[in-house]
Order: sequence, then C-alpha cells, then structure tokens
Amino acid sequence: MNQNRLDKLTHQILAHGVDGIALVPGPNMAYLSGIHSHVSERPIVLFFPADDEPAIVIPGLEAMKARAAGIPEDRIFAWSDDEGYTGAFQQACAVLELSDYLLGVEALHMRVLELELLKRYAPGLTTTHAEPILSTLRAVKDAEEIAAMERAIGAAERAMERLIPMIEIGMTEKQVAAMLTQFQLDEGAESIAFGPIVSAGPNGASPHAVPTERPLQEGDLLVIDWGCYVDGYPSDITRTFAVGAIDAELRHIYETVKLANQQGVLVAEPGVTGQTVDRAAREVIEDAGYGDYFIHRTGHGLGVEVHEPPFMMEANTEALEVGNVFTVEPGIYLPGRGGVRIEDDVVITPNGHRSLTTMTRELITVG
Repeated sequence: MNQNRLDKLTHQILAHGVDGIALVPGPNMAYLSGIHSHVSERPIVLFFPADDEPAIVIPGLEAMKARAAGIPEDRIFAWSDDEGYTGAFQQACAVLELSDYLLGVEALHMRVLELELLKRYAPGLTTTHAEPILSTLRAVKDAEEIAAMERAIGAAERAMERLIPMIEIGMTEKQVAAMLTQFQLDEGAESIAFGPIVSAGPNGASPHAVPTERPLQEGDLLVIDWGCYVDGYPSDITRTFAVGAIDAELRHIYETVKLANQQGVLVAEPGVTGQTVDRAAREVIEDAGYGDYFIHRTGHGLGVEVHEPPFMMEANTEALEVGNVFTVEPGIYLPGRGGVRIEDDVVITPNGHRSLTTMTRELITVG
C-alpha cells in the first residue's frame, strides 16, 4: 500500500468525523491498496478504520492480493465458496466493532448486498457517503500520476495519427471505432478507457452516441471521442473532423467551439472555479448564437476514473488547486445535422495551467 495515501486518508477520515470507510472493488480500492479485483457474486469489502490497521473480507482464492498489499493475516477474513461469506462478514463486524461505527461507504459503488450484510452483523452501524473523503484525497495528482496520464495521452494521440489517413468515405462508424481501438493497444495502451465515440453526420448531434453501421458521407462532421489506460491512468480526448467538403455553417460552429475550448483552457489557474472555466467556454458559444446547443458541462476531472471531480460546470464553486487534472470539452450539437466537440486534458500548475494533449485543434479533413 501507498503509505503517503494512507496517511492522507486517515487525516480526511478524522476531518470528516467518521470512524472509518469501507470500499468495494473498483477505483478507490485500487488507488488506496493496490488490490485490483472486480465486482462479482463473491463480495469483497476493504475496511480502513481511523485508528487501526486495514482489514478485508475477501474470497480465499483472492486472499493473496490482501497479503501482497500488506494487510495483517489476522485482519484478512477469507471465506470459501463451500462455507459462504456470511461467517466472514460476521467475524469482521465483531473484530472491528462496527456496531458503534459511523462508516463511510461508496454510495456510487457499494451494492445492497454488502450494505445489508454489514448492517445485519453490526446492528448499531450507521453509514454516510464516503465520496467527499475520497474525492478530496484523489483530486490533487502527484507527478507520477500526471506522467501516467501523459503516457496514456501519448498512446491515444499516436493511435489517432495512424487512423486519420486511413479514414475513407463509405467506412462505417463501427469500422473506424474498431481500428482506433486496435491502434491504441498497438501504441501501448493496457486497455481502452471507454468504447470510442465515433459519430458522423446527424449522429454527431448526440454527445454520447455509440458507433453504428452508418457509413461516412461527404459533407459530414465526424466526432471522435477516445482514450486509453496506461499504468492505471486514462486519457480522454475529442476531435472533430470534416469528411470531405462541409458547408459554411458547420465550419462556423467548428471555429466557434475551437475558440470556446481555447477560452476555457485560458482561464484555468489555481484559485479559479469550475464555474469560471465553464462560463468562459460557454460565453463564446452563447455570443455566437448557439447557447441552446451546448447541452452538457464544459468538463470533468480525470484520474483513476475517466469521470471524477472537479467538474467544470456552473454549480462548481470550489477553487481549483495545483495538481487538478480535468477536461475542457465544449460542444455544439445541431439536431438532424451534426455536432462539434473539441476536448483537451489540462493540469493546473503553480503558474496557471498546462495542456497535456498536444494534437492540433485545427480542422482536419478526412476521406
């Protein structure tokens, strides 16, 4: 385990007035313990008490991961398929004395299964959301985390450089997405961060479209949103392309979004808020008359997860800090015609900001 992260976690647990937190398989467990597992019919819960060593309920077949993470043997409550997991939960609740606990749990990840087991065997247990603790802990990235994201960005950008000259009119969105996925793996990705969004023509008016069998056509705008993981950290980039010759309005909205992206990035520095970044980008699009067609927030944090705090949106009045990494991705989406999004990954530095993405924002024609 990363002792520096554990020390910060203990500080946050105490600062938030809880007795400990409980994690299930997912990004927070991996971030704090190095234990990588997945949610399945075999429940796993990792406990971090404020005043004691970590403990875990885990299937025996995965107990080696807990040992490798440094969890003491007497705090590994392993169970087998034959005996089931209820006894391990009962023992863990008793040893940790959870009946008088205020326990932080992952509201966005913990299932009813784990929560009911904890409350069954610790009848006085009360719970609260652990997200404020975990978000604070993960929001500021260190140099190693930022370097990992830069490697992921590099792999994604190299993949796109390979893809661009291969895109042809008549290819389907699915074909383009498949090539891009393979190229990212070829360029060093350990996995893709999400299924690439490849949406052309009218499909591009949906920000979270999925690739279809629609072929690319002359005059389309082509939105591609892609990213990959390297060393446990992701990239998340969007570029929009012209498929052959496009009409004047589509070119105009492209230039508008490009300027909105520039303005959103430009204002990013320590002490400004996500609201400020959002307003800077949104003002450009509103002044151009397309405010009603910018239908999502300007950006989101990037870290262990592709979407995490801080969020670049009107409601976020928290000050940005050195080490925050986030996207700036304004867009315009015209129903029935197409859309434009340009997305960059940005880190807050002591002197302002630095764009981790390097690919050109100028309009590229493909096909």
